[in-house]
Amino acid sequence: MLKNLLPDQYVKSIYDIDFEDLKKKGIKAIITDLDNTLVEWDRPSATPEVREWVKKVKELGMKLTIVSNNNIKRVKAFAEPEGIIYIHSANKPMRRAFNQACRDMNVLSSEAIVIGDQIFTDILGGNRAGIYTLLVVPVAKTDGITTKLNRKMERFILSWMRKKGMIKWED
Repeated sequence: MLKNLLPDQYVKSIYDIDFEDLKKKGIKAIITDLDNTLVEWDRPSATPEVREWVKKVKELGMKLTIVSNNNIKRVKAFAEPEGIIYIHSANKPMRRAFNQACRDMNVLSSEAIVIGDQIFTDILGGNRAGIYTLLVVPVAKTDGITTKLNRKMERFILSWMRKKGMIKWED
């Protein structure tokens, strides 16, 4: 079980992702979380920096889908103006939405990456679906009520993994 909580890669933010390295790994598609991965959980729309990031992803010929546990109103309001395909109410860490995203983008799970800020939803779900996973630091220091509990458990698990030598990155 703990192995499924361990991301394949870790970076501070989406802006630190090495797209050339991903392309060398055969990655053709990005499945990304929305809240606290791309923007703060309470920010309704993309920042200019996120718009540039999305533009870069598309210019590189990579496909992009947002997979979020949030409701349709939230996800649609963010994704549609940016021209991003999305899956809302994803029930992460269940595999269904991750597999659906791969089918929708017409890629194999081995050709996709899951980017997210939570190990209990994004990383666990991506790993369970057999997709390369990348953990980022949450964009905001605040969270919704449910996520606050997840973060406490997440800190405990990450601390334990660090002590056991399972993870090598700094905080």
